[in-house]
Amino acid sequence: MVTAEVFLKVFPSGWTWGVLAGVEEVTHLLEGLPVDVDAFAEGALFATHEPVLTLRGRYVDWAHYETALLGLLCQASGIATKAARCKKAAEGRPVISFGARRMHPALAPMIERNAFVGGCDGVAVVKSAELIHEDPVGTMPHALVLLFGDTVAAAKAFHECVDPKVKRVILIDTFNDEKFEALRVAEALGGDLFGVRVDTPASRRGNLLQILREVRWELDLRGFDRVKLFVSGGLDEAEILTVNPAADAYGVGTAISNAPVMNFSLDIVEIDGKPLAKRGKLSGRKMVYRCPSCGADQVLPEPSAAPACPCGASMAPLLLPLLRAGRPARPLPSTQQLRAAVLEQMGRVSL
Repeated sequence: MVTAEVFLKVFPSGWTWGVLAGVEEVTHLLEGLPVDVDAFAEGALFATHEPVLTLRGRYVDWAHYETALLGLLCQASGIATKAARCKKAAEGRPVISFGARRMHPALAPMIERNAFVGGCDGVAVVKSAELIHEDPVGTMPHALVLLFGDTVAAAKAFHECVDPKVKRVILIDTFNDEKFEALRVAEALGGDLFGVRVDTPASRRGNLLQILREVRWELDLRGFDRVKLFVSGGLDEAEILTVNPAADAYGVGTAISNAPVMNFSLDIVEIDGKPLAKRGKLSGRKMVYRCPSCGADQVLPEPSAAPACPCGASMAPLLLPLLRAGRPARPLPSTQQLRAAVLEQMGRVSL
């Protein structure tokens, strides 16, 4: 019998925390095997050198699942973390996942499910939205404007044909200056216009914040102050922070779909009850405790009593039963519940 642990040694450059994702898929992967698995809750924040999942059983019964297990956790956690970073940077503004077109179509549901878990407010792909029981979210495309040859003509057609429950967000950067196109569509759609989308290409962008401020000024001056400014086009958390003073919502694509993976490792730490690990790893079973008050973590050998946090609160264990003898030991939360848990934790961390 062996005990193995999954943990991360180093975060991608500049990151100081991660969001664990992929636990639901790991549950399905290992279900039915003669193994016991403990894990952090999906959506939980984690730090380096903390075992986020432990597995106990005969090595021959689970060894051939190691590569798949790590693949499920590594990419999903990277996507969820990047989404959480973008949502954190947006400071409460909506963030929509736009990145499905940057990856193989077979990956789109996985990408957008974990982008939503990480905090995105919506996803663009219909099939992905069905998976998480949400309505897909998007705007009109540049192609529509090109086919009509005019932004206002395309906006009117979009408004006439698309389901009324879809918010009218109109692209304004296809042919002409953004502020003048914003005024044209605002005057054409009136109170039906929810927002305008600025997707100005990098070669024409200059100072994006100034462009947004000009659009906002001109709209407000003419009584269109309720029209939202939706920004997309090569955004990540750094640029979101830059344009927050003028933007109302974001579409983030490649930065989330092509997020750095978390380089989790799976290592044996105990054999037949005896602590044993390869060089560079800490042997023996461990428990991770977290303070519910200040969020501090502590890793201790197992078995151990829950420690008291320096802040005075009692710490709680994070590695909880996931599978027992191959059977689920706890219910799997919905994606909506996972997202809510991630957003609640975002108040404790910084970028």
